[in-house]
This record gives sequence, structure tokens and C-alpha cells, in this order.
Amino acid sequence: MGLKDRLQNDLKDALRNRDEIRKSVIRMALAAITNAEVEQRGELDDAGVIVALQKEARQREDAIAELRQADRPDMLAKEEAELAVLEEYLPTLLSREEIAQEARQVIAEVGATGMGHMGPVMRELMSKLKGRADGRLVNEVVRELLAG
Repeated sequence: MGLKDRLQNDLKDALRNRDEIRKSVIRMALAAITNAEVEQRGELDDAGVIVALQKEARQREDAIAELRQADRPDMLAKEEAELAVLEEYLPTLLSREEIAQEARQVIAEVGATGMGHMGPVMRELMSKLKGRADGRLVNEVVRELLAG
């Protein structure tokens, strides 16, 4: 069963169980997937679905950071609950050490010697790690490795 099918089945369960948060998050996720399919003019595979879900999760993470700064605990709890539901459908992300290991390998393959080679390293590394690592963290690790 694909990830999209799993989401649809879980939506039915959430409707039966009257789980409002889960229902609204899954509906939002399915809408994001549908929008991505319209943009790509075709059905998404599991990797494409994961990318759409990661985008939604990233939006929740950004909102959580802003709400913490604004000291809004009322809205913060809702965003954190939504993020928790989304994370159930996302694969576990690579750790900083695992990203660094992959980055060192790509840096060696590309023959990068400094920050001037950041673009080719990032292109290669992100294609390898697609869906398994946060892009911001990958960028940070590559910058550290190329600078140091």
C-alpha cells in the first residue's frame, strides 16, 4: 500500500473516531499532495508524496518557531500536534553525523576544495539524500566541511 493510500485509510479512521486534529491534518496533507500532482500533471510516487509532506512539516516547524517568539502557547499546541501527526508519515531523517559522512564522500567524488564548489556538492548530495535529510542541515554541514 502506498503512502497516499495509507493517508486515505487513516482519514477514514479519523472520521470514524472523531479525531478532529488528525482529520484536519490528513485532509490538509491530501490537499497538498493533490496540488503537487496538479503541478506535475501526474500522480506522485511515494517519494513525491514524502516531499509534499516534508514541505507541510517544514511550514509547521517555521510556524512553531514564530509562535514561540511571539509567546503564543494557545496556538503553539495546535501546530505541535499537527507536526506530530505529519511526522508519523515521514521517514526518519538522517542524523548530522550521517549527513557529514555522505557529504565527505560527495566532496571527495566531486573533488571540491573550497566554498567555490558548494553548488556542485549540494546538487550531488541533495540528489543522493532526497527525502532523507533536511536541506537546511545538509547546507550547514557542507558549509562547515568546505570552510574547515
